[in-house]
Order: sequence, then structure tokens, then C-alpha cells
Amino acid sequence: MATLYVERVPDGLYKALRQRAHWNRRSIAAETLTILEQMIPTGKELQRRRVFYDRVQRIRRRASPAARGPSTEQLLRQDRRR
Repeated sequence: MATLYVERVPDGLYKALRQRAHWNRRSIAAETLTILEQMIPTGKELQRRRVFYDRVQRIRRRASPAARGPSTEQLLRQDRRR
């Protein structure tokens, strides 16, 4: 496992991180690692997202235009006729 050192952390950011770690009953290092895990997707997570996106695209392609509803242009024309 790699080690990460961070220098020159702004005082306000460090104070906020320390407070958040305290609220979550973690060390600052553990809190930082938790934030990184939540915010930075790994290769496995990116692959999972790609699979999900591909599934959504296949479902969208299968849906008929009528199932999608009227186009914006059609809605505007109907509204102008009122």
C-alpha cells in the first residue's frame, strides 16, 4: 500500500478536515482516506459505470419515439395554438 504525504494544506481546510474527522470519530488520516475513496473512482468503479451507461443507452434505443413523448418543437406548436 502506498503512502501519501501532503504539504502546505491551508489552515482553513485543515481545520475543517480535523473537525469532520472529529465528528466521524476518525483520525485525520482515516477521514482523508475515506474522502478520497468516496470522491475518486477506481478503475473497477469506472468499468461499473461504463456497463451501466451502456445498458441505459440500449434501453433508450429500444424505446419508440412515441414512448418518449412529443418533441420540444411539437410542444411549442401546441402551446402557441392555445
